[in-house]
Amino acid sequence: MNMIYLAEDETAIRETIISFLSSEGYQVIGFENGDALYDQFTKQSCDLVILDVNMPGNNGFEITKKIRQNSIVPILLLTARDSDLDYATGINLGSDDYFTKPFSAIALVMRVKALLRRVEMDQKANDSNPKEIDQNGDLSINRKTLEVKINDQTIDLTPMEYQVLCYFFDHKEKAISRDELLNNVWGYSKEVETRACDDTIRRLRKKLEHSQVQIETIWGFGFKLGMK
Repeated sequence: MNMIYLAEDETAIRETIISFLSSEGYQVIGFENGDALYDQFTKQSCDLVILDVNMPGNNGFEITKKIRQNSIVPILLLTARDSDLDYATGINLGSDDYFTKPFSAIALVMRVKALLRRVEMDQKANDSNPKEIDQNGDLSINRKTLEVKINDQTIDLTPMEYQVLCYFFDHKEKAISRDELLNNVWGYSKEVETRACDDTIRRLRKKLEHSQVQIETIWGFGFKLGMK
């Protein structure tokens, strides 16, 4: 059973999310603020973290940054604000997705399912993949340890960054549309609006700036793995 930690200072929203996720078979522990969640996380990790951005004490951005210093657990941010700056801040700090209030609890459950399903699928694929090291130019992925290196230098990737990079490695010879990435990495249909795809690509490009390998833009379509 997957364990989810949720930090949300609004009681009604917190209890609603817990109720919907629990009904789907998840074990959920709710916290009134991010500091309480982080304190518990340092004692016992979980499978997914949901953080409200606006909370007393350290806000969701600050807690995301603290968690990312030691863990690649999937993080989903909730916010009442819908600005590109807030979104970019959360994604750049290492969150995997972003939900703006007000939102449908059912839609949130679907997003959680997609995040956890993709992590599980990748773990199974990595366990069954006989090719432990996947090399492309000076960039390598160790499918067993989940390490990504440029030459001998390890680079830190979030779960979604890692999964997107693996998808590009598995489809080196083709152009990949945004819809394909959303469907096969995030698990969303193309009708679901999200900026997570482009922002994850932007983060990956920055982390790969010293590599021969680059993610090229296919204008009007999507992306392709290439070499400098």
